[in-house]
Amino acid sequence: MQPTPDFDPAKLAKSLLRRSRQGALATLMTGSGDPYCSLVNLASQPDGAPILLISGLAVHTRNILADSRVSLMLDERAAGDPLEGARIMLSGRAEQAEAEKDLLKRRYLNAHPSAEGFVSFKDFSFFRIRPTGTHLVAGFGRIVDLKPEQFLTDLTGAEDLLAAEASAVEHMNADHRDALNLYATKLLGAAAGDWRCTGCDPEGLDMQDGQAALRLDFPERVTDGTSLRKMLVRLAGEARSKVDESATP
Repeated sequence: MQPTPDFDPAKLAKSLLRRSRQGALATLMTGSGDPYCSLVNLASQPDGAPILLISGLAVHTRNILADSRVSLMLDERAAGDPLEGARIMLSGRAEQAEAEKDLLKRRYLNAHPSAEGFVSFKDFSFFRIRPTGTHLVAGFGRIVDLKPEQFLTDLTGAEDLLAAEASAVEHMNADHRDALNLYATKLLGAAAGDWRCTGCDPEGLDMQDGQAALRLDFPERVTDGTSLRKMLVRLAGEARSKVDESATP
């Protein structure tokens, strides 16, 4: 299915990956191979792929260590009939991640600050899911299978931005909460709240207020700290112009 002005499958799948904080994780039971499903919290890597923090005592963790094949269902938790909202069923392999543990920990705790109390427990480990595909359902006639290159963010050439991400997030939350609130309310139509930045990447900015999460897409790709700063200033200007428009009698 080709994108249309009111439906872009790849964009919607990317947004769901970035905004989701919980999902239904399906694994295969050790020994029997029977399907096993559990509710998990998750965050996203810079390219959008899911991050899990799970205990070695959990059944799903033991299943993954025996057979890494998993499926993850994410939905937008729309009001009313949940079947009317968009959802994705992502398939892939889950693998324990040690090489980039600091990155995964930072991004996970940005999304789930309450996990700070147990993230260092010895039985908890970070796992990344390497997607092999996803099945998007977004309403009648809007059912699309997507390949990873269609719903993951290309990080090629964005090394400088990724290196600057932690400091950029800290700076936005410390000094520019007013701008984050403007992004949320004036550019994304959300209610005013205590919006904070949880991450950024070449294609956009992630924000959160409690368990409510938003994705602010950039109109153009950014690959370094300088272009990120210019983009955020530009978007803040656009948001403030909407404030001025609403104030004009």
